[in-house]
Amino acid sequence: MQSLVLLIWFALCAEQDVRLRRVADNLTLGGGVCALLYLFCTGHTWLGAPAADGAWALALSMLLTLPLYHAGRLAGADVKLLGTLALATDGMHLLATVCGALLLVLAWLMLGERIWKPLSRKVKQRLAALAPKAGDAPPLSPFMLAGFVGTLIWV
Repeated sequence: MQSLVLLIWFALCAEQDVRLRRVADNLTLGGGVCALLYLFCTGHTWLGAPAADGAWALALSMLLTLPLYHAGRLAGADVKLLGTLALATDGMHLLATVCGALLLVLAWLMLGERIWKPLSRKVKQRLAALAPKAGDAPPLSPFMLAGFVGTLIWV
C-alpha cells in the first residue's frame, strides 16, 4: 500500500513535468514534508526503513544532486523529488532509482528518434516535452518514475 501511494505521488510529479516542463513545489515540497513528518512520528521511512537509513539516503541524494543543480545540469524540482524519495525510502531504493533513470535517459537519447517517429500525433502532442530534440535535455521525472518502478519490481 505504501508503495502505491509513493507511485501515485511520483506519477503526478512526472505527468506535471512532461506536461509543463516543471513540477510544482506543492507536490515536491509537500511530499517531502509529509515524508519527514512520517519519519519523525514513526521512527521509520514510509517504506519501513529505519530513520537513520532515510537520513543517510537524504544526505546521499543531496551529495548526488546539489553539485549538478549548481552547475545548471539539474532542475530544482529534481533535487526536491529525489530528496523526498530518499526520506520516504532508503539508500538502496534511491540509488537503484537513479541508476535506472540514468540508463533510461541514455537509452532515450540514443534511441529516442526511432521510438518517437512511429508514435501517433495525439501521443506526440501529449508527450511533447519528451520529443528528442538536439541540445534539449528531456524532463527527468518520467525517467525517475520508471527507475523507481523498476526498483520496486527488483527489490
